[in-house]
Amino acid sequence: MAASIAYAGGHLQYGVNICMGQSYKQAIWVPSVTFNGCLQRELSWSCGVSKFLQIHKCNLFRSRTNENWKSFGTVITSAYLRDGSTKYFDFAVIGSGVAGLRNALEVAKHGSVAIITKAEPHESNTNYAQGGVSAVLCPSDSVESHMQDTIVAGAYLCDEETVKVVCTEGPDRIRELIAMGASFDHGDDGNLHLAREGGHSHHRIVHAADMTGREIERALLEAVVNDPNISVFKHHFAIDLLTSQDGSDTVCHGIDALNTETQEVVRFISKVTLLASGGAGHIYPSTTNPLVATGDGMAMAHRAQAVISNMEFVQFHPTALADEGLPIKPKKTRENSFLITEAVRGDGGILYNLSMERFMPLYDERAELAPRDVVARSIDDQLKKRNEKYVLLDISHKPREKILSHFPNIANECLQHGLDITQQPIPVVPAAHYMCGGVRAGLQGETNVHGLYVAGEVACTGLHGANRLASNSLLEALVFAQRAVQPSINHMKSSSLDLSASSLWPCPLVPKSLGSDVMHKILRITKEVRKELQSIMWKYVGIVRSTSRLQEAEQKISKLEAKWETYLFEHGWQQTMVALEACEMRNLFCCAKLVVSSALARHESRGLHYMIDFPHLEESKRLPTVIFPSSHTTGTWSTRQLHQQPVVKSMV
Repeated sequence: MAASIAYAGGHLQYGVNICMGQSYKQAIWVPSVTFNGCLQRELSWSCGVSKFLQIHKCNLFRSRTNENWKSFGTVITSAYLRDGSTKYFDFAVIGSGVAGLRNALEVAKHGSVAIITKAEPHESNTNYAQGGVSAVLCPSDSVESHMQDTIVAGAYLCDEETVKVVCTEGPDRIRELIAMGASFDHGDDGNLHLAREGGHSHHRIVHAADMTGREIERALLEAVVNDPNISVFKHHFAIDLLTSQDGSDTVCHGIDALNTETQEVVRFISKVTLLASGGAGHIYPSTTNPLVATGDGMAMAHRAQAVISNMEFVQFHPTALADEGLPIKPKKTRENSFLITEAVRGDGGILYNLSMERFMPLYDERAELAPRDVVARSIDDQLKKRNEKYVLLDISHKPREKILSHFPNIANECLQHGLDITQQPIPVVPAAHYMCGGVRAGLQGETNVHGLYVAGEVACTGLHGANRLASNSLLEALVFAQRAVQPSINHMKSSSLDLSASSLWPCPLVPKSLGSDVMHKILRITKEVRKELQSIMWKYVGIVRSTSRLQEAEQKISKLEAKWETYLFEHGWQQTMVALEACEMRNLFCCAKLVVSSALARHESRGLHYMIDFPHLEESKRLPTVIFPSSHTTGTWSTRQLHQQPVVKSMV
């Protein structure tokens, strides 16, 4: 199992001997950074990955691939798509949220693109983002102010260089969306209406009522559909990255996916792969994320030897709709919690306990406008002290017309359950919302795996630190989707792929041979195990944590995973078999263990990570948490790739 290693900015020993297959049992700090014998001093978070990759590139792909395939845009149609099982593209994009779509539209100007998405293209966290996207678009605002708000909210764990890049480039990314047809709300003066949310010192949230993500998704999908260089493969579940080892380097060659409608495995061979697969909200029982958010990208990247960082920082949104408090209860349990946007508090919404006592001023002088980690912990404290199941968020003191124009989606949802938000308070409770950690990325979205880039929630860029500032998620996704474009193009142009590459890896097996009765049993057990894992995570790895409870979670998860895997393999399951529910389950196990490992490595309370036995900030521990990959030959099914990584023979 991978170990968590904290490091001091540029003081991470990021050499081959660490990141390629060795396990570590404790946190290690080293005085300098060594890259293949080159000593690098005073590297920032973002620069660390970039420097590492720059040193290792060295025309690597020219030496390892077949030069006779310069461009496969015309070759593949006649020769290599007949059976439909292998498809060749210049670029493979995993995920159809804002990061994936925006990147695809840019790289499509230079080659063929496959967008591989788990469900329908619009089913992403982007589509559920209500509040908006933050950017400095008002003369009275400044990049410096946005940076400061981001760093304060992130409990000073943010990488300053990354924060500066995102806050500086953000306004241009918004203007590009508008030019593409995204329609945002405007004020009476004709200018963009800029809202304010918790943690922000200025009005800088661009929004489309309370359905901003949906509007951005609409505009991007429309452009994607009209782009002849982009092919969208919906209902294709990404199973594992296809990687090889070239000496000490891990190289990504594409991805295997399961067509969940035909139950066929499709292999995508690509020169460049972008992971934009979203977060892992469903490691918890209550989350605002759609069902597709099962941590697939993070788990795949971890199995493929990518470095993971800051997984302990799980953001619980303070205000998800508490169905128990609605006059008319939903007829069936929701697949995901209904989000009550941060903007409700930004517009003057007040939090009360069930005795109608306002409580936020007792916890923070910023009251309802405090950052999310503070508000979520405050609500959690109220619920535990008072033994209640939800609190109330009241916006009814505002003019009815303003409420309905700003929050039509929320108003409509509540009205369907007998609650008029213009007259009554909204019952709310915290729910898992956003992963601040993920696959560690440099300033251009690059990872330590050659040919693999990341953007969006799956990535850990250093922007969010220990707590994401409201509405910075769509902003980060837009900025890094764009920043990954040029290096992806450069990589694509300098790379060639061997037409026989697909045969390097065994094909995953669809378990038809097991029979319907066995599969029914496996699916039933898997569903039960999923609920049990979620229960463990909420009980032991929730908003407030302790070392003993984290250790208990670690043990319980390990036993549960072993029990589940034993059941599978005793019933004829094989290492290379794939089914949607089983593969999601192994990804959930993988991400849950990454969160627990990271949480155990941080002996302080910072941002979203609150430890009752380490209740204070420790300046000496103001370090990102880093998880290095473990050996290929050890670990459980959730942490091993389906097939052993082949070694690519260099062709000089």
